[in-house]
Amino acid sequence: MRRVNFDLDAMRSFAVGMELGSFAKAADRLGRSTSAVSSQLKKLEEQAGVVLLRKSGRGMALTDAGEVMLGYARRILELNDEATMAVGATGLDGSVRLGLQEDFGEHLLPDVLGRFARSHSGVRIEAKVARNAELVSDMIGGRLDLALTWQGTQDTPYMEALGHYQLEWIGPAGAGAESLRNRSVPLPLVAFDAPCVMRTIATEALDRAGIPWRLTFTSHSLAGVWAAVAAGLGVTVR
Repeated sequence: MRRVNFDLDAMRSFAVGMELGSFAKAADRLGRSTSAVSSQLKKLEEQAGVVLLRKSGRGMALTDAGEVMLGYARRILELNDEATMAVGATGLDGSVRLGLQEDFGEHLLPDVLGRFARSHSGVRIEAKVARNAELVSDMIGGRLDLALTWQGTQDTPYMEALGHYQLEWIGPAGAGAESLRNRSVPLPLVAFDAPCVMRTIATEALDRAGIPWRLTFTSHSLAGVWAAVAAGLGVTVR
């Protein structure tokens, strides 16, 4: 069997394109031209010796071999980026106080922070998961160095928007959309205790649409919100 050293740049274009659902968007994110990304995809297929992508409507879809390649590409790129970060920051030490909103804490704590801790053993991380209002208060009071939160109405020093997130209405499994649009009864709403950015967004959107609503369940934790929705007590926005 021939040994092949896959091109990491080509792998990254492939992985980012599938993540974004568009290779044109991947080219924009990676700072490359669309023709350069197309050439990289062709090179990756030549190195693999198989077809990785097929036409599907107006876009592209993975072949069986492409699905296998995507899994390996993500793992290889993750190791590459972790090695780059570890080698480039040898000797880095100190501490950082980090605050995370619960939505982000579910995924970032075990994944991103875990990789950072392994790469920078000299850095002590003090992480805290809390509600938006508490994290903003801690930032203003100097009790946190960095916080990842939803953007609310209160600005903090050095605040920077990192991206935009498409919110969705989430209901119990099996609940049809038509049943949720029945305006003869108020829409059952599950939300965090006030103050809550998502709760405000949800109620204001319903008011603008003229849809009556009522709070059927409030919780101080995200786990409580998910449990209430799964139990069929109402819908929520996330």
